Amino acid sequence: MGIREKYKKFFLAGLIEGEGTLTVVVRKRENLKFGISVDPEFYLYQHKKRKKLLELAKQIFGTGSIYSKHGSKNALVFAIRDRRTIHEKVIPFFERYVLPFGVKYNAMFPYYKELVELMMQKAHLRKDGIAKLLKLVKRIRDLA
Repeated sequence: MGIREKYKKFFLAGLIEGEGTLTVVVRKRENLKFGISVDPEFYLYQHKKRKKLLELAKQIFGTGSIYSKHGSKNALVFAIRDRRTIHEKVIPFFERYVLPFGVKYNAMFPYYKELVELMMQKAHLRKDGIAKLLKLVKRIRDLA
C-alpha cells in the first residue's frame, strides 16, 4: 500500500470518529426462535455536498451502500449492515486506523467487537448467547 492510500485510510478513520456510528439494532421477530434479531450495523453520515467522502469510504471498504438519509433531503448515509462484512472489514479497519483517542474506539469498540465475534460464533442461536448479546447491546447504548 502506498503512502497516499495509508493517508486516505487515516483520514477516513478521523471522519468515522466524528461522523460515523457503530450501532446494534434489536428488532422483535416473531418468526425467530427467541423472538428477536440482533444486528450490528455501521454508518457514516455526510451532507450531500460531500458525497465524495462517502464514495471514498465505499472504495476503501470495497463494499457498502450510499443512500439518502430518511427524513433529511440533504444528508447521505454510507452503510454496511452485513455482519460478515463488519467482521471482515470494519473491525480490522478500526483496529488498524482508528486512533485510540476517541470515545468510539476506547469506550464502545471493544464491546461492539465482542458482540460481532459472538455472532460469528452463532451465539444468537442459543438462549445464553442472546442474553450475552443483549448485555453487550446495553453497554454499547449506555456509552453511545
